[in-house]
Amino acid sequence: MDSPIFKQILNDFELNRSLEKPVYLQLADRILSLIKTGKIQSGQKLPSSRQLADILNINRITVSKAYEELQTQGWLESFVGKGTFISSYLPEYKPETLQGSHQLIPQKQAGFKIDQKDYLVTFSPVKAKLHLDDGFPDPTLAPLHELYRAYRNQLTRSGLYDKFGNYSYPDGSVYYREAISKYLTESRGLKTTLKNILSVRGTLMGLNTVCNGLIEPGDTIVSGYPGWGRAEANFAHAKANHMMIPVDEHGLVVDELKKICEKQQVRMVYVTPHHHFPTTVPLRIDRRLELLRLAKEYQFIIFEDDYDFDFHYSHRPLLPLASADENGMVIYCGSFSKTLSPAFRMGYLVASENVIEYLSKIRLLLDRQGDHILDNAMGEILNDGTVQRYLRKTLLVYEERRNFFCQQLSDKLKDAVEFTIPTGGMSVWTKFDRSIDLEKLAKKALSKGLYVSDGKAHRYPQFDENALRLGFASPSLEELERSVAILKEVL
Repeated sequence: MDSPIFKQILNDFELNRSLEKPVYLQLADRILSLIKTGKIQSGQKLPSSRQLADILNINRITVSKAYEELQTQGWLESFVGKGTFISSYLPEYKPETLQGSHQLIPQKQAGFKIDQKDYLVTFSPVKAKLHLDDGFPDPTLAPLHELYRAYRNQLTRSGLYDKFGNYSYPDGSVYYREAISKYLTESRGLKTTLKNILSVRGTLMGLNTVCNGLIEPGDTIVSGYPGWGRAEANFAHAKANHMMIPVDEHGLVVDELKKICEKQQVRMVYVTPHHHFPTTVPLRIDRRLELLRLAKEYQFIIFEDDYDFDFHYSHRPLLPLASADENGMVIYCGSFSKTLSPAFRMGYLVASENVIEYLSKIRLLLDRQGDHILDNAMGEILNDGTVQRYLRKTLLVYEERRNFFCQQLSDKLKDAVEFTIPTGGMSVWTKFDRSIDLEKLAKKALSKGLYVSDGKAHRYPQFDENALRLGFASPSLEELERSVAILKEVL
């Protein structure tokens, strides 16, 4: 290729010396772009490094390095005494113009098809100054200093090769699993050893692991309505036959489950018995015992999602289903996301040893072993009593906030809302008058600096109480008062 033509091709190219990318790489990228767009073809000769340096008014060494870079990648080939050429092995590039006015931008739209699934949804983070969220803890109360200290200890103590130098246990570090086993025995009455524990990054990962490992397409999974959309999305993704039964003021209506079991094989029942999500009602003791009995009789798995066991205000809570399971039917899942903060992705699955051994192999398909350093740090503040002291302190704080928030709702919104004071957890299931459009309410509140849900996540074809979960744990008393005042203003 003669120099004038090449100069014409490069006439709109300007090297930017202020960029971090070296000039020779900028030049290499430009030549590569010309090749890919078909402006220079396979087998064409390039100007010598001296000629191109003169054209671009740059150092010859810079051009040589750009040529060498492209030669290493296989785009160029050089012959002694002949010069540098576009590789003869490249296909002829004939860029096609897409039909219509819009062209494909690979960084934004792939060239291959994606079958969108309705259940795959994401949510925007809450950015409002005030928030009555889904029921999250207050991160300002979390033992961050103690956790930081424990994490730092993991980085400085002995045994660094075991921690950093190799892959070890896919089910979680021994130290963490021993700490979790001891903690669950003392706080929840579970009868476990470390072999009954699988470390996961939270409840969703635990549920996804179970669905990947123990659910086959077409298997029947039963859960209550209203329910948790993220769990339901996992059931859909597993191609399960998902059936929903009612939840009333006493929790899952287990009699409806029995009717299903009498007609077909059920593989798994998903339940949140401590405080049903989203309505916060606990599962009554007779239904708990019947659920365990049915699991034994009909041989189905109970997936017990115990997302907020640590927060119960009026009396000692009923122990988990797993504590009364004598037949190995329950897979128990807990998380520290609702204990400390959603940002901390630490949780655990508890089940019979052979189940944990199997699910550890399933976990390997997704995550080689998890974060042993963070798990060990968590194990340390469990073993030294930090977590237990934190829970005792925050229990009093959250109880005060619950009482104050419920009083605010009664005083300022009594004609618009109906609710039952929850016995535990971090949110109030609040039913709004039917005349109130919750989507409009959420938009108006957000314009005033307050985030609340629009309620769509809690609506089903067979259920719509025009209700929201209003979290009271993360805001201060002052913020709770201001939040209710905004709700009153926009109603």
